[in-house]
Amino acid sequence: MSMHARNRTILAGATALAAALTLAACGGGSDTGGATGDAGDDIAVAAGDDSCDVAKADLDAGTHRFTVTNGGSKVTEFYVYADGDRVMGEVENIAPGVARELLVQLPAGDYETACKPGMIGDGIRSTLTVSGDAPSLSQDETLAQAGTDYQRYVQSQTGALVEQTTAFVNAVKAGDVAGAKALYPVARTYWERIEPVAESFGDLDPIIDGREGDQAEGEDFTGFHRLEQALWQTGDVSAMGPYADQLLTNVQEIATRANDVQLDPLQLANGAKALLDEIANGKITGEEDRYSHTDLWDFAANLEGSQAAVQALRPYLAENDADLVAEIDDRFAATGQELAQYRSGDGWTSYDQLTEEQLRGLSDSITALTGSVSQVAAVVAQR
Repeated sequence: MSMHARNRTILAGATALAAALTLAACGGGSDTGGATGDAGDDIAVAAGDDSCDVAKADLDAGTHRFTVTNGGSKVTEFYVYADGDRVMGEVENIAPGVARELLVQLPAGDYETACKPGMIGDGIRSTLTVSGDAPSLSQDETLAQAGTDYQRYVQSQTGALVEQTTAFVNAVKAGDVAGAKALYPVARTYWERIEPVAESFGDLDPIIDGREGDQAEGEDFTGFHRLEQALWQTGDVSAMGPYADQLLTNVQEIATRANDVQLDPLQLANGAKALLDEIANGKITGEEDRYSHTDLWDFAANLEGSQAAVQALRPYLAENDADLVAEIDDRFAATGQELAQYRSGDGWTSYDQLTEEQLRGLSDSITALTGSVSQVAAVVAQR
């Protein structure tokens, strides 16, 4: 079997494996993620291939639960956007026939909800009006400190992200293919650790981190993966200067914005789980870094970012559910040990060298961890 054929076989097997694990975790079509917090409502969202019916268009300020059921034939996503497409909450990778929940804290204001069939484009949008006053979860001093601590972590990562992306871009523009290849996964490590913040800027995330095929009709393929494709698929970066410049400009903008953003406690809890979902639904299939096969770098970075978010919430969680904290600690340790087998020097084994059995071991470990971390939002919402 040729290497390319072997890669396709592993990718197909991993994709099927991830799908099977997702459906198993959904327990017959419903993935609640342990979201049983104090949200006083359950807002039904019926998502289809060309529809997104949200049961309510007017809400009182406070914490709300959206239950999104995908009745279409395409994998979909659901978002709640504030002004400027700032993401207040999101649920990605909702497979056909699956229901998933989102707990989100919404102060008074004007919002939009969106379903994205096929996970591309601006989505099918509806207006959402929130009025009145409600206590913020951040009024709890311990939860407020969690936001401050995590913001400090993000600032440390964005500084390194700009530095490493600058070096990567300079290598691309200089035609240093070997140097750019070495720097690519390093720069992305800092991006992948802070995706809960980066993804809150819905206008920048897709053009920085979109994969080929994620673009709506007429949109250009840009960002990290556009440069990855040129480096590994053709080895010719002579025309990549404008894409490299655009990437650096956008990364610098992310860093500037991130310094002024503090996630609320539910965004932090949801972000910790979303980073693990990134692994389970993207990295584990080999689709993310499909040209370079540096997926395990991203896998490790998502894991570290999720752990940082949980650590920020740890004092509050320890006071309110010490058993859950112990369970999460054990499962982070187990997943770390599973991943550590694939260390290679200062980096990681190429994804295409892993067998289906090894991928299954990683999948099983991350699925167990995700099940534990998914309960954090409910604990926070019960304040």
